[in-house]
Amino acid sequence: MVWKQDKHEWLLSILLIVGTASVAHAVAPGSAEQVRERTAPVGQVCRAGMGCGGVAATAGPGGTMSGQQIYDQYCFVCHATGVTDAPRFANAEDWETRVTKGMDTLLETTLSGMNAMPAKGTCMACSEDELQAAIDYMVDGAQ
Repeated sequence: MVWKQDKHEWLLSILLIVGTASVAHAVAPGSAEQVRERTAPVGQVCRAGMGCGGVAATAGPGGTMSGQQIYDQYCFVCHATGVTDAPRFANAEDWETRVTKGMDTLLETTLSGMNAMPAKGTCMACSEDELQAAIDYMVDGAQ
């Protein structure tokens, strides 16, 4: 039994050495600068307060973001196309049944989440007033 275990360890060691040697030769040649350029990140994480894709997501007076800024940064992904039955921006038919339930219900749904929509629409740093502004922006756009 000991010989078999040693044999397997020996084979594993050989495979690791061969594998490491082949990986070392697989790296494309180039200067350190060329390697940095090839391995540079292709994107960045966008956070509140950062400009994202040309959209200024900076807080307004008093440190709050406008409804449009919140929509552009957090809501657009689902509400522009109606992903998972999200009411589409500027689509009166999509918003009609939701608006009849009342703005308080819309805010409560936004705060707690509903179906595939996460709580606060992923804007955990947004206040209730900011989220209400985003709701107002979307509802006004549907009229």
